Amino acid sequence: MTAEINMVNQVLDILAGILFSISAVCMLCGGIGVMNVMLVSVKERTKEIGVIRSLGGRKRDVSYLFNAETFIIGLASGLIGIGVTYALCLVVNLIVSSVSAIAAIAVFPWYEAVIMVCVSVVLTLLSGLFPSSAAAKKDPVVALRTE
Repeated sequence: MTAEINMVNQVLDILAGILFSISAVCMLCGGIGVMNVMLVSVKERTKEIGVIRSLGGRKRDVSYLFNAETFIIGLASGLIGIGVTYALCLVVNLIVSSVSAIAAIAVFPWYEAVIMVCVSVVLTLLSGLFPSSAAAKKDPVVALRTE
């Protein structure tokens, strides 16, 4: 009996490792996507950056502006993901409870939701550091001449 339990535990550990690897690759791709979006935003808003800098804004102010945007993107995407997860947990629990005697098979504790939102915000902020520093380094005179 214990041999079968050990084998099932080994299979579950392997599956957990595979799922972790897949999620790590997805997070990396998501970070690259956010970085590309922010780089395009910097490119399109070059004139705005030049106006901010020419009116007395510091490099730090421009960097804070783009970091705030990436923070909002990370927070919104994390909250949307948590909302979808809770909705799916509710649907799965309703389906399973109608078929069997099990009331709640899909459980997502609130503290794990908070951790996942924090991970989303941190990863988004990390992927927005390069675009925000690129925006802050733009020369105001050159930025104002850009069309």
